[in-house]
Amino acid sequence: MIPALWVSKTGLDAQQEQMNVISNNLANVNTTAFKRDRAIFEDLIYQTVRQPGGSSTETNEIPSGLVLGTGVQLVATTKNFTEGNIEPTNMPLDVAIQGDGFFQVLQSDGTIAYTRDGRFQVGFNGEIVTEDGLLIQPTITLPNPSSGLDIARDGTISVKVPGSDIPSVLGQLQIAQFVNNAGLLPIGNNRYIQTVASGAPTLNTPGQQGMGTLKQGFLESSNVNVVEELVNMIETQRAYEMNSKAIQTVDAMLQYINQIA
Repeated sequence: MIPALWVSKTGLDAQQEQMNVISNNLANVNTTAFKRDRAIFEDLIYQTVRQPGGSSTETNEIPSGLVLGTGVQLVATTKNFTEGNIEPTNMPLDVAIQGDGFFQVLQSDGTIAYTRDGRFQVGFNGEIVTEDGLLIQPTITLPNPSSGLDIARDGTISVKVPGSDIPSVLGQLQIAQFVNNAGLLPIGNNRYIQTVASGAPTLNTPGQQGMGTLKQGFLESSNVNVVEELVNMIETQRAYEMNSKAIQTVDAMLQYINQIA
């Protein structure tokens, strides 16, 4: 195979993967607390035809070599964990994290997942749960009947119960912090799980030791910038077209050689 065909083919594959990443970002532009992805590429191995610094004569050295690239490959996708806009919802069980940190969620298999999606609900037994029914950790149960739910900036949850004018404190939400947020593994449903790359979580009270604070009645929006993604899409499309054009050009050159051979 002519090397240019292979190089252009790797370029087409790379731009297709880039478009997949951009499409996923745009698809989740309205997903609560979604973090945009970024594709990371690197060049493939080089073919060294002439070594830089090699000797051309007994007294002369070649200042630059002849090294030919073999294309590009996708090596990673990484999440951008910059904070999205905090938008009001006026719903008492909606909670946004201002700053660093994740809510803890108990999954059905008994493991803990992490999320910044604070769209909470009240479960069948009064527990605070996610929208798909998973328990928030630590577990907090609202008494029935109760009213005046208040979630303080430090995660303290209190309600008013009949027969008492003094709010009753039910518990306190904790949030988790990681050394490397980009090392978390996204598993869908706005949740992540820890990996060796992310490190073990550090649990603490919101607002302490670098943890973010909570804001009741608000949600964090996606951090996807639509204009930026559209510009990236145009750039990717042009790069895809250029790689495709390179293949067409090589094909035309081969046809010309066949005609004159």
